[in-house]
Amino acid sequence: MLSRHRILNIRRLLQFLFICIFACGLCIKYFPSWSRIVSEVISVKAVVQNEYTQNFLTPPTDVNQLLKRAEKRYEAEDFQGAIADWQIALNLSNENQKVSSKIAIVEKLAKAYHQIGEFKAAIAYWEELVAYYRQTNNWPSVGQILIQQAQVYNSLGEPNDARRLSEIALQIARSHHDDTLESAALRIRGEAHRIEGNYNKAIIDLKFSIKAAQDTHNLAYQAAAFNQLGITYINLSQKNYNYAKIAWDTGEIDAAEDFTQKASKYDSQALESFQKSLSISRKFKDKLKEIKLLIYSIPPTNRIGKSQLATAQLQLVLLLLERLPISEAKAYAAIDLAELLKYFSAETNLSFAKCPTDDRESQAIDLLNQAVAVAQNLSEYRALSLALGNLGHIYECRHNYEQALKLTKQAQQIAQTKPNAQDSLYLWYWQVGRILKSQNRPLEAIAAYEQAVTTLEKIYTQIVVTNPDLQPDPYDTLESIYRELIALKLGLEEVDSAITYLDALKLAQLRNYFRKDDLAIKFHPTKANLLSSDKIQNTAVFWSIVLEERTAIVVYLPNGETKLKWINFDSQRFKDEISKFRLGLERRSDIVYNRRQAQKLYNLIVRPFAADLESLQVKTLVFVPDSFLCSVPMAALHDGQNFLIEKYAIASTPSLSLTDPFKIKSENLRALAVGLTEDARVDGRLYKALTNIKKEIDQVLMTIPGSKQLLNQDLTRDRLQAELQHSIYPIIHIATHAEFGIAPEDTFLVIGKNEKLTMTDLYSMIQNVSQGINSVDLLLLTACETARGNDHTNLGIASVAVSAGVRSTLASLWSINDAATVTLVTKFYQYWYDYGFSKVEALQKAQQDLITLGKKYAHPYYWAPFILLGNWF
Repeated sequence: MLSRHRILNIRRLLQFLFICIFACGLCIKYFPSWSRIVSEVISVKAVVQNEYTQNFLTPPTDVNQLLKRAEKRYEAEDFQGAIADWQIALNLSNENQKVSSKIAIVEKLAKAYHQIGEFKAAIAYWEELVAYYRQTNNWPSVGQILIQQAQVYNSLGEPNDARRLSEIALQIARSHHDDTLESAALRIRGEAHRIEGNYNKAIIDLKFSIKAAQDTHNLAYQAAAFNQLGITYINLSQKNYNYAKIAWDTGEIDAAEDFTQKASKYDSQALESFQKSLSISRKFKDKLKEIKLLIYSIPPTNRIGKSQLATAQLQLVLLLLERLPISEAKAYAAIDLAELLKYFSAETNLSFAKCPTDDRESQAIDLLNQAVAVAQNLSEYRALSLALGNLGHIYECRHNYEQALKLTKQAQQIAQTKPNAQDSLYLWYWQVGRILKSQNRPLEAIAAYEQAVTTLEKIYTQIVVTNPDLQPDPYDTLESIYRELIALKLGLEEVDSAITYLDALKLAQLRNYFRKDDLAIKFHPTKANLLSSDKIQNTAVFWSIVLEERTAIVVYLPNGETKLKWINFDSQRFKDEISKFRLGLERRSDIVYNRRQAQKLYNLIVRPFAADLESLQVKTLVFVPDSFLCSVPMAALHDGQNFLIEKYAIASTPSLSLTDPFKIKSENLRALAVGLTEDARVDGRLYKALTNIKKEIDQVLMTIPGSKQLLNQDLTRDRLQAELQHSIYPIIHIATHAEFGIAPEDTFLVIGKNEKLTMTDLYSMIQNVSQGINSVDLLLLTACETARGNDHTNLGIASVAVSAGVRSTLASLWSINDAATVTLVTKFYQYWYDYGFSKVEALQKAQQDLITLGKKYAHPYYWAPFILLGNWF
């Protein structure tokens, strides 16, 4: 018989076996759901490839084991797992390891955080490393870390910081004769210049980077610099194709052909650079870089007329892509290829909303489905959002709006909720808006469009265009979204809210043209609330927006009421009417001015509101013009009895938000009057002496005591800048030749010693002195050279001044080398400075006086081109 002790042991054993069997049953029942939970945290690839899955939940405590496991995870692209191991290893190292071991782990953490797009964390670790290497006087390592930080800042769209850090690294490289570091620093600084739009500086840096890399036989650095150089040439190519389009639209055939030739030359230079980078990548058998470089090469190859070669390159890319292993890079390559198929032609006008051709559509869908599968497998959410959103766009193009909306909202949700995926969110809001508009759901569409502009306004300066042939410019995209939103609002007659977006559109246009994001600095609540202030009593404000099918005129009346009128001409027909009007105004050989076209435009723009203007006793009209309407001198419109200027004082402004509403006291005024009275030769062109300039400058000095002049050889860039920095001049009067070109760099003032003052120069000078109470109150430009007359040019020098902080600018739309200019300017100063009229009233009276003189001066050619921009008080 068994003893009580043995029976007790058997009972315990049976209880233990029962518990084990029960636990196994639970595991069998619940293991599938447990594995699903784990698979959401760990990528499938990492789980399959991990040799250490069994120990996943119980990490080793030995530092060496952790480091080995972290390396394996990193190689398997399980970056989060690698980071977790390195973090534990770092904590353990803090207790009992050498400093050098800790630093090695910090370097790996910085690298891993950079890899997953957690840039702030990466920068924080790099800053720890910089502090350590500085303390140990390891300056080459400091330089390398600074280069990595600078590269991240470029990726974040912060080229100023990237340039600053790369310049420090460059100093370190040169002081330590480190050619490899110098090559890297020059490349990163060159990329920063490219992002800022300083393409010539970028090219110089990148060429020196290549030379330094060649001297050290560093093929990897050569390939990287050649790649960046090619992208820079593509930027220049796109820029010149855009200018060519503007020139074609305005009938400037010679200029259009010249810009096209320049663009084609840049395409060829880009291809040469890409080919050199490609040759090096093939030596390393780097298939991913080969794919990227071929994708870069296909659009310029098409544009220079080598379509067969481009097709062969496309087939090669598709073959290489198929052979790539599953990876994040494969997903992005598939997305880029699908995007490339939209533009697989000699197309130079990029738009995200462009549809692929029918013969390429199914191929694009296959690529995007591949990208979706890869991204889902790797939990790569940014790629997943891009792939789903692009698929949604193709279904939008097919008019399958239900499926398009479903896919786009999936992309939108991922971009909203997942880290590092937010940069595409504005695209999906915009796409949802377009789809809802197509479904005739305008209120929902408007809400989506408003989310799109709000989102893009916050980030557009940080969006880095890495491939200008596949990524539409964020500045252009913002302007397009504003236009579509305003059209929707006006279509529903939501006029009051449309006004807010009309003004925002004007700011976006100015930033787009000048690429000056600090225009926002000039925005002030007082300016924004100008409509509700008593500053505009007896004033009506006219906005216009030119759409493809028609043009809207929106008017804000002094009683707070807003009104809308549509001009049912398509944009080309309306533009032709404006051109006829301008040609008639400039035809001074007509002794009697033919008013028919002036009356036609008056009937379209002003007459629908004439009764309101009359009943509300409006005295001043302020125009915020759009597109080619910027070139219309509204003063010369005619109601059948009188010119508009004979009834109303007239001003313009590029944006109410940039209009400073304050009036300066006349006793504080003095002028810096500058001019050119002798021949000058700039860029090989002779500019003849202007006969009336000296008399005009003398009149300014006589009218405004305490003023100063700079003439001829004294009028240089350095002298003008020094004068403005050392003395306060509320009035700057410039009388010289001006050249207005399609490109901002081709618009300049001719000054002494055969120099030219570009728009960038003028902007910088004025912005530096236009601060607070020392702001320039009036810039008066009587520049004598015919403007080209396109809507981009009309955002020219005068708008630069207002954008830079000048309260008011008085300028002319076309050339007048005649005594009439001296008369008008003299009378303007008298009415404004001596008699105390507002600027807009002073200009009105000066123009009326010329009309009253009769004979040739009654012709609008002599008085109509003078327009007042900005503050009209």
